Amino acid sequence: MRFAHNSERQFAKLLDFYAIAWEYEPRTFVLERDGDGNPQQAFSPDFYLPAYDVFIEITTLNQKLVTKKNRKARRVQELYGVTVKVLYQRDYFQLLVKYGLERPSQLAPELPELPSSSAAARVGKGAGGPTNSPPEAAETA
Repeated sequence: MRFAHNSERQFAKLLDFYAIAWEYEPRTFVLERDGDGNPQQAFSPDFYLPAYDVFIEITTLNQKLVTKKNRKARRVQELYGVTVKVLYQRDYFQLLVKYGLERPSQLAPELPELPSSSAAARVGKGAGGPTNSPPEAAETA
């Protein structure tokens, strides 16, 4: 599967590790049409989790786009009655630390210093899930 960004690939690995079914950009929601009914603005959330009936949008690159994505997510919810959760850069960084995921090459210069994998495993203790780093298990998925 080709992902638009490395963070999406890593998120998919995490979902696979926990056996959470997902679909990648399965639907495009039209948000605005012109006078002739042609789509003028649309939004395709990154993931759909059928078991939870929720769409996930990951925003890790340009944080200036967060307001725009939040607006689109709210508009999709208003027009279509679906749930869209936005996973922000800070949330993504927390996942990197908690689960010891590799550094995404596209974000490496922006990442704060991450603890060693053993420290990352300690962060995950008590979270209700395994404390082993999921990428090794998910790498073959």
